[in-house]
Amino acid sequence: MIDPKIIREKTEIVYESMINRGAPFDSGKLLDVDEKRRKLIQESEKMKNEKNELSNEIAKLRKSGVDTSLKIEDMRALGKDIETLEQDLRSAEQEWENMVLLIPNIPHYSVPVGKGDEDNKVVKVWGEKPVFDFEPLAHWDIGEKLDILDFKRAAKITGSRFTLYKSFGALLERALINFMLDLHTREHGYIEVLPPFMVNRESMTNTGQLPKFEEELFKLEGIDYFLIPTAEVPVTNIHSNEILKEDELPIKYVAYTPCFRKEAGAHGKDTRGLTRQHQFNKVELVKFALPENSYDELEGLLLDAEDVLKKLNIHYRVSALCTGDMGFSSSKTYDIEVWLPGQNIYREISSCSNFGSFQARRAKIRYRKGTGKTEFAHTLNGSGLAIGRTVMAVMENYQTQDGSISVPDVLRPYMHNMAKFPG
Repeated sequence: MIDPKIIREKTEIVYESMINRGAPFDSGKLLDVDEKRRKLIQESEKMKNEKNELSNEIAKLRKSGVDTSLKIEDMRALGKDIETLEQDLRSAEQEWENMVLLIPNIPHYSVPVGKGDEDNKVVKVWGEKPVFDFEPLAHWDIGEKLDILDFKRAAKITGSRFTLYKSFGALLERALINFMLDLHTREHGYIEVLPPFMVNRESMTNTGQLPKFEEELFKLEGIDYFLIPTAEVPVTNIHSNEILKEDELPIKYVAYTPCFRKEAGAHGKDTRGLTRQHQFNKVELVKFALPENSYDELEGLLLDAEDVLKKLNIHYRVSALCTGDMGFSSSKTYDIEVWLPGQNIYREISSCSNFGSFQARRAKIRYRKGTGKTEFAHTLNGSGLAIGRTVMAVMENYQTQDGSISVPDVLRPYMHNMAKFPG
């Protein structure tokens, strides 16, 4: 949620930011509702003060033996007026909140202006594209040839865009999860957590998935719970409605969870293989930071995510997303895009974002400064990494001419020390 003070006092900045994001923004209507809300607050406070003064006056008159029946009637009438006013105020507050919750975050000044992914800016490239002396296959062909990815039986069990991992495929998925968790906890200083895989409506609203994106979520029938689309939701909400200590920040969490997304692969896009699934595994990095340090913390989070691919020795690039391609809650985002030789394409494997105070304001995540004053913390997160997409990156980059898959050195301790599959 954007600071209401910024909306009120720097409306032109918000308006320009929304144009750059391609997001509709009716500043006139929003400010009218805000003005109505603030007037009702002032009027309510004024009438409550009048009621208190009248109550004190009645108490004094009673001590003097004066008849107070008319004054009591006046106070009752004033109480009814206050009740009506507060109903109007609740309605105005709800109208204001409903409008503000649909406004995306303001992009950081360093974010490139653009309309879509074609305007994203490549800021870093690591490693070299592998050279094969044969035509490399896409991971779905490799997986079916080796019988380690079974898309047909998964479709029978559930439906399209699900995968049954078998043998080496299941082992590789599990190995990558454990490798990433060990890397981020032992070398990067994150605290491992295992959160619930279902969250309530408030938690989804706090991180920005609701109310705008409810159609993309899996909701449980008969209870207002949702399957998580990412560990960002439960992990960010660990500190909702809390006041942290200034010297505690930054707090760094890492979590493995499955993720569930209804609209994956919409309109026939990326329907083959592991690219877009309704259910997939991910290791997520989440930070709570001081406002003055949060963009430095974003650079550090990006490096932590990159380190996974460096240790796997897989070529990738990093892009700074433009204003029109960023997520709803983000103020700045980097995408790590891994090279997939079997598809001759770069594919996003991690998004690393700083949300500023946007999520913290919704979730009421604050910290107390040395002066005693409280401020909203900044929240950040990034995939460290998406497991299914890392599986396909390993399969495509480590495939061999004889049809086997070499195992990256860092994964061998997690995979019974095998050097390749089939061995």
